[in-house]
Amino acid sequence: MEGVVVDEVAMTMPSQNGRTRTKVWFVRVCTVILLWTCLVQLIAVGQLWKPGAGFGGDISDRFSSLASLFRLRPAGISVRVVDSAPRPPPPPPPLIVRSRIYKNNGYLKVSCNGGLNQMRAAICDMVTVARLLNLTLVVPELDKKSFWADPSNFGDIFDVRHFIDSLRDEVRIIKRLPKRLTKKVDNVLVMPPVSWSNESYYLQQILPLFSKYEVIHFNKTDARLANNGLHVDLQKLRCRVNYDALKFTYQIESLGKKLIKILRDKGSFMALHLRYEMDMLAFSGCTHGCSKEEAEELKRMRYAYPWWREKEIVSEERRLQGLCPLTPEETALVLQALGYDKNTQIYIASGEIYGSERRLKALRAAFPRIVKKEMLLDANDLQQFQNHSSQMAALDYMVSITSDTFIPTYDGNMAKVVEGHRRYLGFGKTILLDRRRLVELLDLHQNKTLSWHEFASAVRQAHEKRMGQPALRRVIPDKPKEEDYFYANPRECLCRIVCQSPLDVSVVR
Repeated sequence: MEGVVVDEVAMTMPSQNGRTRTKVWFVRVCTVILLWTCLVQLIAVGQLWKPGAGFGGDISDRFSSLASLFRLRPAGISVRVVDSAPRPPPPPPPLIVRSRIYKNNGYLKVSCNGGLNQMRAAICDMVTVARLLNLTLVVPELDKKSFWADPSNFGDIFDVRHFIDSLRDEVRIIKRLPKRLTKKVDNVLVMPPVSWSNESYYLQQILPLFSKYEVIHFNKTDARLANNGLHVDLQKLRCRVNYDALKFTYQIESLGKKLIKILRDKGSFMALHLRYEMDMLAFSGCTHGCSKEEAEELKRMRYAYPWWREKEIVSEERRLQGLCPLTPEETALVLQALGYDKNTQIYIASGEIYGSERRLKALRAAFPRIVKKEMLLDANDLQQFQNHSSQMAALDYMVSITSDTFIPTYDGNMAKVVEGHRRYLGFGKTILLDRRRLVELLDLHQNKTLSWHEFASAVRQAHEKRMGQPALRRVIPDKPKEEDYFYANPRECLCRIVCQSPLDVSVVR
């Protein structure tokens, strides 16, 4: 009888051991799930308590990275997500900088004006102003009323989350004003700040206004911060915003890189910013090379925009002063004089050339390898960017800063900002055309006073020191409009390069 009992006990032991292992496994799984849930909650709470952090942000990214770090998934269990829609590759985990803690003096709202690069520089200035005054900055509004009538918002061009997160150690940036402030109209002051202002203006005249208003809305932002005389830390912040925080959206970055690869596969290339576009000609009053009908059309357009100059402009006088963009025909002669031949691959970084292919005929005859983005990309690639001039300009910007040579035919905002970016990236070759001298030489050559050899020699000599070398910014006291533009030569941010350069850095353009 005892033997029978022993046998029964022996038979039941495996079953009990199995139930015990199941219970242990169940407890382990429940513990993992509980820890997992607590971890997510801690991350979420941490996000909500950090100033400047958005709701929802990139918690999922950190959640995934933590999962891979701690390997919490039980061995042998795989998770498969079925999704038929193609997705872009995930971006690398963002470097989350520590938030800067400060007493918030108020909210700064800004409406940028102008084209892409004018607005780009303005955004950098406004971040710097917000940092100086300890303000919370609302993500800037972009210009939708200019000549281009581009409906793009900030998030259509720049990566908003990267913009906010990458600057959180300097300034708090939010996507929109809190609801309690949007209903208080009397608590908002709308004004344009004074152009080319220094730190004292903002500290002494703007900051005290926040004792009465919670929100100040700057409705104009172009050139509202001085080029020179600012503390070096503020100058470096302007660079940080420009070259790090203002990252284009994934769609723009992807297509821009595709465009650059197509060009690179065909060899080295020059980016030519041919600013012979209708808006520039109308604004500047430059009609050299145009027919009478075209000159009248440009004049009518200038008068149609109240914020453009409405006074009478003598085109030839402006041209002789070097205030007009070079024509495509003039550009062809200058490039040949600089030593470029028919094998040079030239990317036209601009919008629609006034007069279209008819005006490009001489330039294309001299340089058959002229290309534009519309020639290199499929129509489907560009479809999403149509009627969005700033997004199209972003593609040209990407190509221009990576080209082997950059040559602008007019020193507008894009030319200046690209020049500065190329300096920042290591002083890429940027030929800054001396239009006043070139017009003089072109006229002498065309009336046969100068031979081709003399003309070419004079052109090369005039540009020996205009190749984007290290240089000091020109400072003109009491004439900030005539000074060199900070974003064309952000020298305070270039010491790591300039200080090691054998070139003479005392040259002033």
